[in-house]
Amino acid sequence: MKPAFRRRLPRQVRELLASARDTVVLLREFRGALIILILSLLIGGLAWQTLNRVAGLPEPSLAEAVFEILAMIFMQANIDFPDLWYLQIFFFIMPVVGLATLALGAADFGVLVFNRHARGEAWQVAVASTYSDHVVLVGLGHLGFRVARELHNLGQEVVAIERDPKADLLEGVRELGFPIIQDDALKGETLLKAGVDRASAVILCTSEDVLNLQMALKAHSLNPKARIIVRLFDDDFAREVSAHFGIDFAFSASALAAPAFAGAATQADISRPITLEGRVLSMGRFVVKPRSPLNGKSVGEFEHEFDISVVLHRRGEVADLHPEPVVRLQAGDSLAIFTDPQTLNRIARLNK
Repeated sequence: MKPAFRRRLPRQVRELLASARDTVVLLREFRGALIILILSLLIGGLAWQTLNRVAGLPEPSLAEAVFEILAMIFMQANIDFPDLWYLQIFFFIMPVVGLATLALGAADFGVLVFNRHARGEAWQVAVASTYSDHVVLVGLGHLGFRVARELHNLGQEVVAIERDPKADLLEGVRELGFPIIQDDALKGETLLKAGVDRASAVILCTSEDVLNLQMALKAHSLNPKARIIVRLFDDDFAREVSAHFGIDFAFSASALAAPAFAGAATQADISRPITLEGRVLSMGRFVVKPRSPLNGKSVGEFEHEFDISVVLHRRGEVADLHPEPVVRLQAGDSLAIFTDPQTLNRIARLNK
């Protein structure tokens, strides 16, 4: 398993790489207009040399001629208007060629090169292309935003995908510095734009179970090595998906939330669940009550009976991490145990 923390590329380096990638895309997009512009400069420069030679004027070098043609095209010529009629015609023709080139997109190319963020989605894709060993997060609802924030707090890099993001959540994720691809993640090309083939994990947390499963299978086919984590609302469906579809983790939101609600009702302090080897586990903390059946049991008996791990035993001011199995529990002892949320709630009820 790859570590959650990894050295990030400096922001300046990432933007430089994204700009290089975006420039290549722009060159492909505007190659027709740019080829016409280059040919116009070269052919015009050669023609200007020839016309000056025919007119008996000093013949400029090819570099000088191309520079003068560039100035003529954009009506910024720095030479005097000629007296000869064929040179005058040439002076009028070149600005027309320049306007035609601008109309074909050469001006748009210049604007977009110097204003990358005006490209919107294309710039986000360019930034995403600089990521590797990152997490692809699909779905920027309230859950997706919280997942993005938690990943940011863990130092993990994220590329998000959302077809129709809400403005406030979209802005919140952008403030975290993550690129956002606004497209349909059911399409393989969208997942590839987000770098799913280079990702260490893919999280699917839209509000539709079937959609999440479809996207999970698509992501798995594009990158079988990535961990696939799916949000599902139906508990039984989540178990079936984990068992039969090659998905690493399928979480039911209700199943994750239920232990916390039950724990609060039974006065047990239960942590957020985590998953180990496909099993959802939590840590719970409680105090042994005077009339509890746990009173008088040894730590070893307690662990064996409930299939748990006691990770902390506190009596008075003395705290013992991983107490010995022979230690007897007494009323007032504070325990921290590690097991599944259902067992934690059962022990909490028994203790009460």
